[in-house]
Amino acid sequence: MTSVAVLAHTGKSLGGGLPELRDVLAREGVDAPLWYEVPKSKKAPKKVKEAVADGADLLFVWGGDGMVQRCIDAVATTSTTIAIVPAGTANLLAKNLGIPEDIERAVHIGLHGSRRMLDVGVMNGERFAVMAGAGLDALMIRDMGDGLKGRAGKLGYVWAGAKNLGEQRFVMKVRVDGRRWFSGKASCVLVGNVGTVLGGLSLFPHALPDDGKLEIGVVTAKGLLDWARTLRRLVMSRPERSPFVHVSSGRTFDIRLDRKRPYELDGGDRTSKKRFRVSIEPAAVAICVGGDAS
Repeated sequence: MTSVAVLAHTGKSLGGGLPELRDVLAREGVDAPLWYEVPKSKKAPKKVKEAVADGADLLFVWGGDGMVQRCIDAVATTSTTIAIVPAGTANLLAKNLGIPEDIERAVHIGLHGSRRMLDVGVMNGERFAVMAGAGLDALMIRDMGDGLKGRAGKLGYVWAGAKNLGEQRFVMKVRVDGRRWFSGKASCVLVGNVGTVLGGLSLFPHALPDDGKLEIGVVTAKGLLDWARTLRRLVMSRPERSPFVHVSSGRTFDIRLDRKRPYELDGGDRTSKKRFRVSIEPAAVAICVGGDAS
């Protein structure tokens, strides 16, 4: 028998909310799951450890990418499987894995769908499943905040991005698997574990979350005109055709900046740093996936 637990971010909403989630689980025969709630995603790891200690084999995570990231970081290397109920703003991991923003269908995938062992990236000691980055993307996520996310939703990303387009570029040096790969001025650097990342753009169209490697992209665009040209290529899923985008892949990245910049992990902002050590942790976590997972 599978022991089911639910870990919910109480600030996130989807459909009929947590009461609907309870009802759907009950109709599936899960009428007494272990139940944990947190007001902020950073409080999730402690509850994940409690769920694992209490014997949870399957953990339903109610929230957005930041909540899922915190849970993956805590559950990786254990035998507990994660099922996502995408109740956030972007829900990028869920989209990449074919999990719909629908409670009943998400629960069905969690209880009856396929299990897939996914790689995770590790940046400065913390795991991520979708992306990590420094520069413009991190500034955008920082300026979004929980308040703007709640009021403006996905449109808030557009506003936050436009606000920071004039941000001064920084000098960056990147080594990929020990070899020097990039040196110069850049607006941002993104490391991806899946194809569709920030803003739903396909920066890494060939990425797979279980191929044993990570993708890296450096954007050198400066100002509105450069970014307009860059975004056009990204929307067309052809980043390699942009003169302002440099893309590679590997297992380890050493990223050094000339000054501290904010960074983000799966849409969650972190304290500014000037050096980032990134590596891949293959087949680190089991996740329930939909039939059209990439």
